[in-house]
Amino acid sequence: MRKRNGYYASFLIAACAYSSGAWGLNPCSKPVYLTLDTGHMEVAPLIAEILLRNQVKVTFFAANERTKVGDGSLGNHWSAWWKARAAEGHEFASHTYDHAVWRGDLPGVQPRFRMKPTAGALEGREFTWDAAKYCSQISYAAERLKDFTGKAPLPLFRAPGGKTSPRLLEVARGCGYAHVGWSAAGFLGDELSSEKFSNAALLQKALRDVRQGDILMAHLGIWSRKDPWAPAVLEPLIVGLKAKGFCFDTLRNHPAYTDWIASHPG
Repeated sequence: MRKRNGYYASFLIAACAYSSGAWGLNPCSKPVYLTLDTGHMEVAPLIAEILLRNQVKVTFFAANERTKVGDGSLGNHWSAWWKARAAEGHEFASHTYDHAVWRGDLPGVQPRFRMKPTAGALEGREFTWDAAKYCSQISYAAERLKDFTGKAPLPLFRAPGGKTSPRLLEVARGCGYAHVGWSAAGFLGDELSSEKFSNAALLQKALRDVRQGDILMAHLGIWSRKDPWAPAVLEPLIVGLKAKGFCFDTLRNHPAYTDWIASHPG
């Protein structure tokens, strides 16, 4: 980090004390749950270094998105990267293979949806998908993750943009996947315009507003943001939250999903 002022240094000292156990015997009594969706992946290696350095475990939601380096984010170029993250103890879940955005339900007895893939060969076109097609999109991303990591992904998924309907969620649950959104304070803002929302302001807001149990959401690179959020904000955010007594855990241990995960083994 370039910024080494007293404010950041004090966070660092406090976080070290916390991680060493100085603040209690239970190191994760005040958890938050950091989740990272795929993106252009250019910053993925730097993010991985930060997570390892700070001993933070996250849950990755993966789609086969267009990247700045190599093939898609679930392509063979990135297989070793995913495998290394599994070895470090992170968790994984589907973000739909083609990063398919729900656009609306269609009438009828059988569930059908208007969907718009934003990655892959069908990027930018709108389609009508039935339940089986949508389930296959969730499952294929999960299968690719398992192929790369050797680890069964969690039976969870995140719809791109968080856009869903009750019927879509019912279909997903019917094929074994519970949906995960994010907390209001957990929207870390890396998708927002850097001209209107500076990294410093986003960091300050997160450190002020995040509460115990919140699910936090950011990306492995956002194309549109001119002043990248990651990795600039990530380390001071982690250090700052630890200094406030928070710890980081994966969704495997989130109380809203533990029963679902236990009843849907991979």
